Amino acid sequence: MAKIIEMPRLSDTMTEGVIAAWHKKVGDKVSAGDLLAEIETDKATMDLESFFDGVLLYAGAEAGKGIAVGGLLAVIGQAGEDISALLGGAKTPASAPVAPVPQAEAPVVTAPVAVPAAVPAPVAAPVAAEEHEDGRVKASPLAKAIAREKGIDLTQVAGSGDNGRIVKRDIENYQPQAQPVAQAPAAMSAAGGESYEEVVVSQMRKTIARRLSESLFTAPHFYLTMEISMDKAKVAREALNAVSPVKISYNDMVIKAVALSLRQHPKVNSAWLGDKIRYNKHIHIGMAVAVEEGLLVPVIRHADTKGLSEISQEAKTLAGKARDRKLQPAEWEGNTFTVSNLGMFGIDTFTAIINPPDACILAIGGISEQPVVRNGEIVVGNVMKVTLSCDHRVVDGAIGSAFLVTFKQLLEDPMRMLL
Repeated sequence: MAKIIEMPRLSDTMTEGVIAAWHKKVGDKVSAGDLLAEIETDKATMDLESFFDGVLLYAGAEAGKGIAVGGLLAVIGQAGEDISALLGGAKTPASAPVAPVPQAEAPVVTAPVAVPAAVPAPVAAPVAAEEHEDGRVKASPLAKAIAREKGIDLTQVAGSGDNGRIVKRDIENYQPQAQPVAQAPAAMSAAGGESYEEVVVSQMRKTIARRLSESLFTAPHFYLTMEISMDKAKVAREALNAVSPVKISYNDMVIKAVALSLRQHPKVNSAWLGDKIRYNKHIHIGMAVAVEEGLLVPVIRHADTKGLSEISQEAKTLAGKARDRKLQPAEWEGNTFTVSNLGMFGIDTFTAIINPPDACILAIGGISEQPVVRNGEIVVGNVMKVTLSCDHRVVDGAIGSAFLVTFKQLLEDPMRMLL
């Protein structure tokens, strides 16, 4: 009997999944454990395995198209099996042509299994790498990761996978070509001419737009800014890195100081739930990470109980997974407070939009040398500015200020974090 596979919900904010690539086409034999497709969500690209043996009889949408959560993704059965009744009774995307026939019951599977991207067998001679409408080169997640490590430009690699898709062997066999002599740039359009480019909005960007709009226009934000002397933090970091097995960054110190401050000010570690306020007793710090298509927030759990080396190692691992779009749901869900750091981009100060369901988010600016007054004399000091965005429905000014004072004390005397 044919089996229906629905589009699974792969994240708490997912409403639609986009088919990044099919690894099987209609008519192909499928075994349990075979990779069927790559599904792009608002936060990651996940691999979907088959749980059944049979033949792929129906694919719900072509690569690059979306299917709503719960919509018909695929049907697997026996060769030549009549599935018209199944298609008529299943939830399908609006664009799928389905005959209006009576509904039939069928087992439904929605749980995905994340596995390393499979390397498809060669089906044709290599062709020039193709791009999606949004400009992304077709390549398996594993091929992308290897190319990033080797510094290979994917647009220069010929793909031997399905439809010119770049796979692992293409990266391993890639030989850089001699660069042609640069040509003079093409003449610009006539003076006064107009041009533009339109890019299809990704699932991630759609979700960012929706969630942050809801946050800014629903939660009454207010902002508290403070300057922090980082002189002792700078000295402490140098001393720690002399003995630490992993390099500790200022951001690692910020995360640790935030976690310890939340322990002393639990009302900041909270969430607005409409008819009630949740005060979290656990401390999970969301760490905003910029990726190609937007922003992801992997979570460092129980950060208050972890040492700086452990936080550093975990932060590096999660940031790498975020940039490779390999985060799993357990790694991006459950934050109780968020830190957004733009200091490495040369930003002195900024305000961040609260990341629901958190009640606060801390914006971290860069460390700069500035004239400061110390013991009645003007000297050069290392100063960092931070801004706390608060949901006024949950956190009042005095509560937010007390949190910042504790945070400032910890960074200005880092030995406190080691006690």
